Amino acid sequence: MYCSDIFISVLFFTYSSCALDTFTAAVYEHVPLFQNPNQAPVQEEALALMNKNIDVLEQAVETAAQKGAHIIVTPEYAICCLDLSRETVYPYLEDIPDPEVNWIPCSDPHRFGRAPVQNRLSCMAKNNSIYLVANFGDKKLCNNSDNNCPEDGHYIYDTTVVFNTEGKLIARYHKYHLFLGETQFNRPKEPEIVTFDTPFGKFGIFICYDILFHDPAITLVTQHNVDTVIFTTAWFNTLPHYSAVQFHSSWAMAMGTNLLSSNIHNTSMGMTGSGVFSPDELGPYYYNKHTDEGHLVISKLSSHPRKSKLFSSVKWDAYASSINHLSPGTKTFNGTIFIDSFTLTELQDAQGIHSICHNNLCCHLNYSMVEKRNEDVYVFGAYDGFHGPHKVFHVQVCTVLKCNSLETCINAAETASTRFEWFSLSGTFNTPYVFPEVLLSDVQLAPKMFRILEDGRLVSLPDKASKPLLSITLLGRNYEKDPAINMSLLT
Repeated sequence: MYCSDIFISVLFFTYSSCALDTFTAAVYEHVPLFQNPNQAPVQEEALALMNKNIDVLEQAVETAAQKGAHIIVTPEYAICCLDLSRETVYPYLEDIPDPEVNWIPCSDPHRFGRAPVQNRLSCMAKNNSIYLVANFGDKKLCNNSDNNCPEDGHYIYDTTVVFNTEGKLIARYHKYHLFLGETQFNRPKEPEIVTFDTPFGKFGIFICYDILFHDPAITLVTQHNVDTVIFTTAWFNTLPHYSAVQFHSSWAMAMGTNLLSSNIHNTSMGMTGSGVFSPDELGPYYYNKHTDEGHLVISKLSSHPRKSKLFSSVKWDAYASSINHLSPGTKTFNGTIFIDSFTLTELQDAQGIHSICHNNLCCHLNYSMVEKRNEDVYVFGAYDGFHGPHKVFHVQVCTVLKCNSLETCINAAETASTRFEWFSLSGTFNTPYVFPEVLLSDVQLAPKMFRILEDGRLVSLPDKASKPLLSITLLGRNYEKDPAINMSLLT
């Protein structure tokens, strides 16, 4: 730690700013108490339910503070509003002001009208001397002079807020990319770029589905140089490539930033997976489908993770472009993996070299299994195109994955028994944004078991034979090919 004392004689006080080289971060995976989505409660009933959720969050905040955490992140929808309609969400909302108003709700609770949730969150941060991140709903009045004003006269936003150690509201972010079905919310006219400074680095904010798009996620890193990203989410785990801890840890690695990922815990909806992720270490994380309890994850991080972002130094197509992509004897077939139609080949042997192509992407694999288990079916696949039924973003994917059978690769496996002695995976990606993923049996990460070479290869580390392996993936995002947002799908 280093400190600089600045004496301002005119104001007759000394201001001390202490910059921390490291800090302790906490994320809490919360089991929310849900409201009846078909019933519109009165305001006091809505507040009572929100306070029950905040009671649980407060215990996590107190525990994190006692363990030395400087900041704690709680999930999207932790306080309210999952699966509510436009009509039933309204009693849960507050008007959240622009942080530039310089407001500490705990000290001045009535300055902007009725705001009991903001007041309580502010006091939790202040009383525990911790930065507190929370998510709930913001409402903004509008009228007929605004041609886009909704019929009910309000804009309603999925909103993440940050309170500092004094309880001051210092950041407010409105979610831009609304997932299918989030019709209770509006999106802002443009993606908001929200950052805030702390003694332990510069932070940026986005929410859940935002992570899959260029703005604001990529812009925060490439243009605003944030050190750490606040990521509140209600993430549906979707194997083989988009489980929470798998993709979120990969994003932190590729973008060269810390990512504080806080997910809600609802196993019936496939929601679990939170972590404190950094570029160089997978960090502690939590993924558990077999409990109905919340969980607190705490870890120390560098305040300023490596500035040389992975994507800026790797030439992702360098190695694969030098390979002959017409492998003799490789039999390919078309197969569906999570809605997308891949070019696939089965890995029938315990070791081999394969190259396959789909559209403008060719993928190359060199591998050796410790032992090929007969019950495990592995395929090697390539996909270059728009993802999902609504085709809202463009991907390039090279992947090795275990399937339950060749006929059911669409339903990804969660367990495996085959270990790989070594592997090398690469592709002719035409984007610098490529996210490396290695996932083990039971949806576990693979710490210190692989690395990225400057020529674009994802390789296993020597003498680090993996535990049974579910998938090895390079997932590229071609943001420039994404279509314009279709409001009928996203709002």
